Amino acid sequence: MATAQDTIWERFLSPVVRFLIDEEKLQRYALSIDWEKEGDRIRSADVTIPAYYKQNFHGIKGGYLNSSAAVSYDPITEYALPPNETWVRQALIDAVKVQPRRILDLGCGTGSTTLMLKQAFPQAEVIGLDLSPYMLVRAEDKARTANLNIIWRHGNAAQTHFPDASFDLVTASLLFHETPSAVTQAILQESFRLLVAGGQVLILDGSQKTLRQLDWLNNIFEEPYIHEYAADSVDARLGAAGFQGVRTDDVWWIHQVSSGIKPTLITGSAMQATSQGSIDSTIDNNNLEGLGSPVFGITA
Repeated sequence: MATAQDTIWERFLSPVVRFLIDEEKLQRYALSIDWEKEGDRIRSADVTIPAYYKQNFHGIKGGYLNSSAAVSYDPITEYALPPNETWVRQALIDAVKVQPRRILDLGCGTGSTTLMLKQAFPQAEVIGLDLSPYMLVRAEDKARTANLNIIWRHGNAAQTHFPDASFDLVTASLLFHETPSAVTQAILQESFRLLVAGGQVLILDGSQKTLRQLDWLNNIFEEPYIHEYAADSVDARLGAAGFQGVRTDDVWWIHQVSSGIKPTLITGSAMQATSQGSIDSTIDNNNLEGLGSPVFGITA
């Protein structure tokens, strides 16, 4: 008889994954890094870890707050994103509609999507933010190996402490199925605050429509909030956060990419001109012209 700890992951999936991956190679990599020392270096003292994040994810005790999660995440995810992990993550890159100078990747984990964003937009400043210092240590190592200049920050996606309107593009990959609905909404509100007018938010995750139809999938990967995510609507939450042009596209049927645009704001003088029958395309962008944001057609 299965015990509380004898999960679907431990009984069935873990042996399959162990057959597919090179455990000796992972062990060598794990021993090559002083995870506590490097984690302390990247850890921010003012970051409080929320209770929801301390649970088990993917059958790993303690979730992402340990080095074993950082070591095993990539080889597990490779087989958890059919038909091909790179193709799935590329769908988010392909959905970018702005020419970003500043990109923030929320819940970046080991940085797989973050690296792809930097490769797609090499001139952009790219920042990856995550609650796990161990995942960030792994992400930093991957970026170093790929010779990519990416900034890594330990932080909470729901409260980043970055200035208002400081990014052209905010992304999140495979994050929302691991957060309670209230936290999802808080992250989208934070994304709205962080974006310049005309900026874009992109969310890559599992298809909510498919997960609702195939409920048994929700029990496989030991995700404590996936049922809540499946019953929810990213589109509705984007709209509630204030985004316009909201749409979600299927990716290989079992994934989805959701997009929203922060609406441009018309200044008071422009509204007065409009009321008098003329049109003024002036944008209130919080004096961000000097930042050279291509969202406003400024390339200098």
